[in-house]
Amino acid sequence: MKKLIVLDRDGVINHDSDEYIKSPQEWLPIDGSLEAIARLNHADYQVAVATNQSGIARKLFTMDNLVDMHNKMHQLVSEVGGHIDAVFFCPHAPRDQCDCRKPRPGMLIDIARRYNTNMRHVHVIGDSLRDLQAATAVDALPILVKTGKGEKMVDGLSEHGLGDTPVFENLSAAVDHLLDTK
Repeated sequence: MKKLIVLDRDGVINHDSDEYIKSPQEWLPIDGSLEAIARLNHADYQVAVATNQSGIARKLFTMDNLVDMHNKMHQLVSEVGGHIDAVFFCPHAPRDQCDCRKPRPGMLIDIARRYNTNMRHVHVIGDSLRDLQAATAVDALPILVKTGKGEKMVDGLSEHGLGDTPVFENLSAAVDHLLDTK
């Protein structure tokens, strides 16, 4: 039976930017991340992506731009022998107070429904406090990577009640750990 894993996108799979990733040209994978996804697939993991994309609500890019970015992501993962099973995204701005924008758990609840599972044994890998908070809200297993915003997060984990969260240099190192302890 396949296991499920949930990955944040910006800062975990691809390089992040304070100016937002707005086009396929700006969507650049972090070294080793695509191969890490392929390794997960080969180890019988289903890979879902859960990503806040408020740039849509902020009118920084369109839904078509987002689709093009995700098509590029799927293509590049495919070129290294992997695939992403599903991409879930929140197009809302923080002011919208939606349930799907992390740190709220709506996207992860939708993923659990889609895969007919609870999140108790599902790893959620992110680079921000909101990724980890969404994971803990559904009893998932949060993992922090230092890429993206993650390096800034490491020292503050304990003050947010997340001191036991495993921390890895990048997605590749996190996947190495998960597959070594399988």
